[in-house]
Amino acid sequence: MSLPTSNASTSRSIPASRVILLDDDDEAVLRPTPLTDEDALKLTSHDNGFPKQDEVREEQDARGDLEELLAVEDVEESDDDDDVEEYLEDILHTLLETEGATEQDANLPPSEVCTPEEITHYRSLLRELGTNKFIEETVTTGRTTPRKLCTAFNVAITPIIDLLSSLSDSSEPEDQDDATTNIWYRLLGMAIMRFLLHRQKLPQYNTIDNVVELLRTRKNILVITGAGISTNLGIPDFRSKDTGFYSKMSALGIDNPEDIFDLQRFKDDPKLFFEHAGETFPNLKTYSPTHGFIRLLQDKDKLLTNYTQNIDNLEEVAGIHEDKLIQCHGSWASATCMTCDHKVRGSSIRETVTKGKVPYCPVCIQRLSQPAPTPQPVQKRKRSPTTTINKPTKRRNNTFDFDVDASDSSDTDYNIPQPGVLKPDITFFGEQLPTRFFDRFRHHDMARVDLVLVIGTSLKVAPVSEIPLALPPEVPQVYVSREVCRHVVFDVTLLGDCDVVVGELVRRAGWQSEGGGSGQGAVVECTDEEKGWWAVVNG
Repeated sequence: MSLPTSNASTSRSIPASRVILLDDDDEAVLRPTPLTDEDALKLTSHDNGFPKQDEVREEQDARGDLEELLAVEDVEESDDDDDVEEYLEDILHTLLETEGATEQDANLPPSEVCTPEEITHYRSLLRELGTNKFIEETVTTGRTTPRKLCTAFNVAITPIIDLLSSLSDSSEPEDQDDATTNIWYRLLGMAIMRFLLHRQKLPQYNTIDNVVELLRTRKNILVITGAGISTNLGIPDFRSKDTGFYSKMSALGIDNPEDIFDLQRFKDDPKLFFEHAGETFPNLKTYSPTHGFIRLLQDKDKLLTNYTQNIDNLEEVAGIHEDKLIQCHGSWASATCMTCDHKVRGSSIRETVTKGKVPYCPVCIQRLSQPAPTPQPVQKRKRSPTTTINKPTKRRNNTFDFDVDASDSSDTDYNIPQPGVLKPDITFFGEQLPTRFFDRFRHHDMARVDLVLVIGTSLKVAPVSEIPLALPPEVPQVYVSREVCRHVVFDVTLLGDCDVVVGELVRRAGWQSEGGGSGQGAVVECTDEEKGWWAVVNG
């Protein structure tokens, strides 16, 4: 099961050189070298043109943001310029779907939408001339408009046109026109940068047999995994409709399920987390065929690093070596006291967690159970006469009882020491990823990787989602999952159950996987030859 963490935005260069930098808060993020084309930055008025790798907003939410944006009479002079850019990024992220943009604009006059020939021409021209001269040749000369040019870069403009026409504003018409034009320019700038930042498909890799040959010949394979490699074991992912952890929490009446994994909320009251966390804490002694496939790559001395977003710790069960494994979001393998930093094995708190109770630090409990001086009273403000006063709870033998109801109070309360809560070593919202994640990628993997396998993840959570974009463009990349990933270009996409797909790869490679792998061939069918998309199902 993977755990989403806080997002990090990134910009990316067209050249192959890439670095890892620190953001404004001194938090390490994957950031390739920024574009040097000043015109591109002018178009976006934003240092990081690439949209945040965030959970994609629903179109309705994006339209609501755009309505709020258009309420500003002059976007360019708004004090909330950063918010404007964030709105535009979210809108663009929603509308930039490689499938469906043409369909949404099907009812527009042909003169307002780029033809397939024009799309090919404009994209080639952009890469040939660079952003600055491209804008001069197209928009500045009046050959086309920013609005029409957006359609050459997968932006469906009909939803924006409809919304703009339905909005009324108290400002002067010319001011509204200026704001509208500004929006098209900025969307075009972001769309162009997004297009340039996208890795281009390597034309020599198109089939499942190409993938098998890569597996046989490559020696430093980087594997990125997500919840999809564990779901066959009964471990839910987070975001699947109806079956995902968040959907289940919503059904229980929790308005914002992500709050369960919010660090500040956990510090304020850990009960919410532990009441529901047991489902994410599997007690398994086995692992999936996909885990076994990764172990097989390790046994064949081909595994460079496995970056897993899962917190179930099944990689350890499968025998993936610690020096080959980066648990990007931590795991239940251990827990740490929030007070004294004492660390325990996750297995030691399993029984408590599965009962929905808060685990406390045994070291703190032992220390606080020793006889101690009588605590000094702390005078509190007087309550109103109508307030019911309860007698203080007595504590026998002057020892600490951590089950005492903390709601009991009186005019004089005691500062009673509390034992520390054992927080599982998973990365909550508000926590930075382990520094080892960034160190390993920057100092070890970037210079060595010769093949990338992305398995069982939608790549929607940064900074893991940025790894494929930060790698050298000549490194082949393969995607394995049930659904297509549309915001990253892969050389070959194998669609289906992860265990079935890797089983077919193992079979075709002539390997025998310790963790499984079917001896029976799967049915493999090409769904898009140009994009290298293949469906793989059980035979």
